[in-house]
Amino acid sequence: MADWVPDVLGEGFQQLTLPLGEDVEGEIVATVVRALPRPVPWWRPGGDRRPLADVDVLYVHGWSDYFFQKRLARYWNDRGARFFALDLRKYGRSLRPGQTPGYVTDLDEYDADIAAALEARGDAAGRRLVLLGHSTGGLILSLWASRHPGQVDAVVLNAPWLEFQLGAARAAITPVVELQARLRPMEAAPQVDLGFYTRAQREVADPDDPVEVNPLWRPEQAMTVHAAWLRAVLAGHAAVSRGLNIEAPICVLLSARSALPTRWSDELTSADSVLVVDDIARAALKLGRSVTVERIDGALHDVFLSRPDARADAYARLDRWVRGWAHADAALRRASTSADTPARRHPRRPVAARLPALRTR
Repeated sequence: MADWVPDVLGEGFQQLTLPLGEDVEGEIVATVVRALPRPVPWWRPGGDRRPLADVDVLYVHGWSDYFFQKRLARYWNDRGARFFALDLRKYGRSLRPGQTPGYVTDLDEYDADIAAALEARGDAAGRRLVLLGHSTGGLILSLWASRHPGQVDAVVLNAPWLEFQLGAARAAITPVVELQARLRPMEAAPQVDLGFYTRAQREVADPDDPVEVNPLWRPEQAMTVHAAWLRAVLAGHAAVSRGLNIEAPICVLLSARSALPTRWSDELTSADSVLVVDDIARAALKLGRSVTVERIDGALHDVFLSRPDARADAYARLDRWVRGWAHADAALRRASTSADTPARRHPRRPVAARLPALRTR
């Protein structure tokens, strides 16, 4: 495996390229970006007492996106966690010349990307794993966690794309998309994106903590959606609708309301203009047996890119949930150990890597 090298995000961030084989478009790679917490001074008594000192976080971005949220990494690092962000194949750092951005025909293909990223952490013995997914990344990680019981200790989802925006019509449009995907898999699907979501993020940006975005990796208007990719996403939505079985506790962060981006208005700076959040909140309850849904007033689709007051509320709610989970989980592990039983309720099983020879975000 190659060495970690400095990342485009600058000081404190490194990246590692993960080879995944080839397809008809050439070399396939994923890229993992890491940010490590500051080490505790050797002379400090009691070692590292930060609440997440034994936690690794794996973040996966949404559609037409990549990892660039330094503030989010700092949140986890400040609490002691090691932070890893995955640019999936054909996205962001992983996109190669001549490739179709974001294109896959089955969301299960990302099993190889996730397995490689988890392997890249190095020594993870005794460390708890938190999955953190935004939008399409939240759908991908939810499906992965359900298929890999015992691998995950907690799941945090930031506006996960768990249901199609026209959820009531999903059953009707699925056969049409299926036929298109079989006959013309690369056919462009109709979608509506006038660039208003990107504009809303600029409108609420914090000048004291600017966010720099590469427009080649995250264009102002979403990337082209192809029929075979849309079929894969609809299959994921159908699986969620039938019900998943994620064993780990789940926290879902959502805006309090949605807004239609048919024309520009200030309303788009304080609402989710990508998903129908009420539908997502209902779908979230089908992910597992322990689901917390947090609704943030004034939040954008990416709640952590919202205006300062909504963003602060999102982080406060996340912090309350994470600290509660970490404390309860640690107490349960101690109790299990004292009872001379395995420290983990669900012993970690090895992940088998499978390496291959609308409004969406």
